[in-house]
Amino acid sequence: MIFVVEDDPNIRELVTYTLQSTGFDACGFENGSEFLKALSDGEKPELVLLDIMLPGEDGISILGKLRKKSVTKDLPIIMMTAKGTEYDKVLGLDSGADDYITKPFGMMELVSRVKAVLRRSNRNEKKDEIVIGQLKIYPNKHKVKSCGNEVTLTNKEFKLLCLLVESKGNVLNRDQLLTNIWGYDFDGETRTVDVHIRSLRQKLGECGKLIETVRGIGYRIGGNES
Repeated sequence: MIFVVEDDPNIRELVTYTLQSTGFDACGFENGSEFLKALSDGEKPELVLLDIMLPGEDGISILGKLRKKSVTKDLPIIMMTAKGTEYDKVLGLDSGADDYITKPFGMMELVSRVKAVLRRSNRNEKKDEIVIGQLKIYPNKHKVKSCGNEVTLTNKEFKLLCLLVESKGNVLNRDQLLTNIWGYDFDGETRTVDVHIRSLRQKLGECGKLIETVRGIGYRIGGNES
């Protein structure tokens, strides 16, 4: 089930219809309070399409609430908004959104993004524990241990680490990392990746050495997985 939180009835109905016609179950909500009530009643979707400009509580505020709750902190969320400035993209993505799409958008592009986010989410749920040397990653729990110590990572840092581990041994260039972590229409400079890699290495301590820089290309994870 995909929840569509959008106050414009024409957009909400079109998006819901498109999703249903492409094989998804979808349900629409015109405001955040209806959506949050459905969640509190025990309904949990596979993914949420969340508009930023909503009546009452806005999408960014709702996103923040979802990321603070254990039952929804890993819920895949794509932000929908008419705002298209780099600042708004960064705000939504750094607040924990998995992707970002700017209105007006094509329905097939939207479906493609939904499928891409769901694929990434499903890959992260395949293993309960991934061990590489002294580094332990628990994808389903959003938890990481380095040399026995638990490490607190941001949502983007955690996704970046998981993506490198999924591609273990292969080099991922900065454009690939931007596409998969920040959304493929993200216009930020590639130094965004370098800043997050540097922060990730610092937080991982000794295990940060597992993240190798391939000069002029990008990054990869070394070490033996068990």
